[in-house]
Amino acid sequence: MKLCEGDTIAFYSPSIQATYLYKDRFARACNYLKNKGFNLKSGQLTEKSDFYRSGTIAERANELNSLIRDPNVKCIMSTIGGSNSSSILPYIDYQAIIENPKIFIGYSDVTSILMAIYAKTRMTTYYGPALVASFGEFEPLVSQTYDSFIEVVNRDINFPYRYQKPTKWTDEFIDWKIQANAKSVYPNKWVFNGKSVIEGPVIGGNLSAISSIWGSSYMPKIMEGDILLIEDSNKSIDIVERLFSLLMLSGVFEKVSAIILGKHEQFDDCKSNRRPIDVLMEILPNNDIPILYDFDCCHTHPILTMPLGDQVRINFDEETIELI
Repeated sequence: MKLCEGDTIAFYSPSIQATYLYKDRFARACNYLKNKGFNLKSGQLTEKSDFYRSGTIAERANELNSLIRDPNVKCIMSTIGGSNSSSILPYIDYQAIIENPKIFIGYSDVTSILMAIYAKTRMTTYYGPALVASFGEFEPLVSQTYDSFIEVVNRDINFPYRYQKPTKWTDEFIDWKIQANAKSVYPNKWVFNGKSVIEGPVIGGNLSAISSIWGSSYMPKIMEGDILLIEDSNKSIDIVERLFSLLMLSGVFEKVSAIILGKHEQFDDCKSNRRPIDVLMEILPNNDIPILYDFDCCHTHPILTMPLGDQVRINFDEETIELI
């Protein structure tokens, strides 16, 4: 399935009411995608608010289901994440997804929806940009995010497809209600901690969101040989330790063949001078799992798009990561 000029991208708000809170950024994001030649379809909760969320559980589920059932919609993109997307999972029309396949993309709290769709349908979903959060950003980062999105989603590429490391990145915080310029950027670096070549299906996303569906039928089982993608945002080091420990106590690290650890946006080290990779290595003192860390599939800008469920090859000797 390809996204072509004139196709319709629909957007929905499964948690935070970003289209209501950040109208300028929302408008900028819509204009960006319209200028790329796409038609946009608004979900029913666009520019609506129910205190801490976009709508009730029923309203949010109905918003998504109406877009799933619309034969003219090619891609369904979240506007942003939040904290409570998981509450709509029992009410999603998974049979309609099977009968009307579409491209589902988002990140952060929307991980729970992406994982549920994959668990229930075995369809590839995409961990990548969200409308307001990603396409409301300024140049040049927004175009780098878009280029990865369109290349990976369209599969208009020669396989194996090698991810290119962005030269710069940012997690600078600027209030979206007042942001008027591009953010400051920093030199980029990926770290390949391991040896040999690892291949396997990639699974995962935002770790906090994964923890909200852990042990349920909406979380795909981690299988032997899987490559685990995990990332998070605005967490303190003690919470990160707890989340990594959940994976350890559940036996995940005994199964996966490699880990992709995304950059952590606005990480609070509690004056420890330690990073998420340091915590992970402490959790795994006697484990030689290869880890690619500081990868740009996360909350920072630009965000690279990763197809969940697809085969990935990480060459730790040559320091490359590819879709195969």
